Amino acid sequence: MSILQVIVAIILTISPIWPLGPNPLPGDPYIIVNKNTHELAFFNKGELQQVYPVGTGLFDDFTPEGTFTITVKAKDPYYRRKNIMGGSPENPLGSRWIGFDALETDGRTYGVHGTNNPSSIGKAVSQGCIRMHNEHVNQLFDLVPLGTKIFITSSDESFNNIAQQQKVID
Repeated sequence: MSILQVIVAIILTISPIWPLGPNPLPGDPYIIVNKNTHELAFFNKGELQQVYPVGTGLFDDFTPEGTFTITVKAKDPYYRRKNIMGGSPENPLGSRWIGFDALETDGRTYGVHGTNNPSSIGKAVSQGCIRMHNEHVNQLFDLVPLGTKIFITSSDESFNNIAQQQKVID
């Protein structure tokens, strides 16, 4: 074993980012999105903290389902597709971007974000992202650290039942 391999092994073993034990840990911040109800639930400290109305993908397969990780957060995000600066009233991403790594992306393709079209909330309307009222995404942005898990599903179960199945709460 080379000296470099030994150093890397030691770093990975003692690193605080090394995944030891279950992930997420019970009580960690956690987001669940239910495409059936167009709602997002925020869990923290082992309890449901808040449920928000959201807009989801226009077609069922537009918003990917599964467990993902929040990898990017941005205030007044830039809208690349149409070259619209953050903070502009024409920016469809609204006031905040909380990006996650769906479908092997880097958190800049799929995200939870605000909107400049509040009437779209509560409907299947997006190209895959999860839209929220700006005041709601601003609240969530401040509560969710990078590394938070987000679980997206289409379910008839309650958020508490889904959270129990995902081992977010007891």
